[in-house]
Amino acid sequence: MEITADRVVLIHYTLKDDAGAVLDSSAGGKPLAYIQGHGNLVPGLEKALEGKQDGDSLAVSLPPAEGYGIHDPALIQRVPKRSLQGAGELKKGMQFQARTDDGMRLFTVTAIVADMVTLDGNHPLADKTLNFDVQVVSVREATTEELEHGHVHGAGGHHH
Repeated sequence: MEITADRVVLIHYTLKDDAGAVLDSSAGGKPLAYIQGHGNLVPGLEKALEGKQDGDSLAVSLPPAEGYGIHDPALIQRVPKRSLQGAGELKKGMQFQARTDDGMRLFTVTAIVADMVTLDGNHPLADKTLNFDVQVVSVREATTEELEHGHVHGAGGHHH
């Protein structure tokens, strides 16, 4: 079956940086399950998988704009520690989600000086070229419930 919008796709993948270091991989684990066309993968990878079928393999190199984006200095901000009450003991490198005007965003604490905390809302892989090796494990029609919920249910997906 061909990968098109609203189909459930299971893939195995390995993500490497330009130096060949593995950044993430599903090897040795369960395949990643997603619904095509719902923005569950970085845009360039979803586009590259469109039209592929069960058993297909591909290697794709994505520039930052098609991956996790270009580093945006506007996503770096300094806030008083008191505005992060309930986050526990703050440490450099710690990450948490916060609601923004653009929805939920992951922030990383990049510095703590006196009572001020610097937060970076850029994805850790922003500005990076992403090199994927992908194998399509299976493709099937999504159920009505999966489409309504926006995620895969059952094997490889979400369990309610």
